[in-house]
Amino acid sequence: MTDGTIAGIILAGGTSRRMGSDKAFAMLGGRPLVAHAASRLAPQVGPLAINANAEPQRFDGLHLPVVADDSPDTGPLGGVLAGLRWAAGHPQAPRHLVTVPVDGPFIPADLVARLSDVGGASGTIVIAASGERDHPVFALWPLEMAERLAAWRLTAKSHGVRAFLAATGFAVASWPLPALGPDPFFNANTPDDLARAEAWLAGDAAL
Repeated sequence: MTDGTIAGIILAGGTSRRMGSDKAFAMLGGRPLVAHAASRLAPQVGPLAINANAEPQRFDGLHLPVVADDSPDTGPLGGVLAGLRWAAGHPQAPRHLVTVPVDGPFIPADLVARLSDVGGASGTIVIAASGERDHPVFALWPLEMAERLAAWRLTAKSHGVRAFLAATGFAVASWPLPALGPDPFFNANTPDDLARAEAWLAGDAAL
């Protein structure tokens, strides 16, 4: 169910070194990874955008706004901050932003609802977890976190998401690992990962 109080952004600002080509347009099941992420996240949020840092016109076919980092090549937090500022400038500013990576083709249909259930009223960042692993880029961010994040990035020795979460505090929403099929937060980072995802899609039409 679409929640207009929550915006979404697909983080596609990385360099795709391990994939060897633009990860956003790596093909899976006849569609690029960015289309999988958009189709899974769009029904769960209000406004939706893509975070990317070069040639925004390559995303024209998705008909979504493209938001660049203030300083490219500073990791996912640059995209998170760009997304928070974009959402805050929306005419009907949402209260939260959900982030997902462009290489996550199996985003759960209840991602936003469950993240919101854990922290929607608390002003706390909420990250996803599955099994014994957490997934800090699949997360719910209060919009008021933007200025704190911007200030932290000016002095932080590490620009990693985990470093910011450790400094700020966070909550966790957990999903079970399926008996068959992929982790819902599986990342297709390499050609081998993409081949595994293709095999899963071929074997389970419900994914």
